[in-house]
Amino acid sequence: MAGRIGRILLMGGAMVCAPLALRAQTTPAPPAATKVTQITGLSGVKNKTKGLLLVNGSNLNFTHEQLKVDVPVNSVEDVVTGNDSQRAIGGALGTLSMFAPYGGGRFLSLFRSKLDTLTIKYRDADGGLHGAIFTMPVGKAELLKKDLLAMGAHTSVPGEAHAAPTAKEQKQ
Repeated sequence: MAGRIGRILLMGGAMVCAPLALRAQTTPAPPAATKVTQITGLSGVKNKTKGLLLVNGSNLNFTHEQLKVDVPVNSVEDVVTGNDSQRAIGGALGTLSMFAPYGGGRFLSLFRSKLDTLTIKYRDADGGLHGAIFTMPVGKAELLKKDLLAMGAHTSVPGEAHAAPTAKEQKQ
């Protein structure tokens, strides 16, 4: 008798939870914005401005506080990603470290942090050619590039050629 009541309660709970689970699976997650630094290129945005980059609908959106710049994805002629690094100790402390005795400042400049770059070439509404360079955490640039290409942007570097290992990497 107790086993039968337990099965009934279990089946009732499954009937209540099943629609909720299906609804959670079918609802697409909203696209997440990526924290980036716009190095140069966007009109109306100062160089080295930190903000959020998002491929939303048919636009590439860059937002910084109240400033919002939209680049239509269909106007993007080229999308290129890359790997880079920057000094781990920057700013005033990095500049002052150059004066450390016995080459200590140069030694400190060897410590670097990795980052990804995303470079886009696009045309404005008047047909003028522009370019923008963004830096972001490692692994984010390729995701943004895939989103841009899926929305209709173009690239001069195919994804397969970029991902193919070189002969040196194959030996290791």
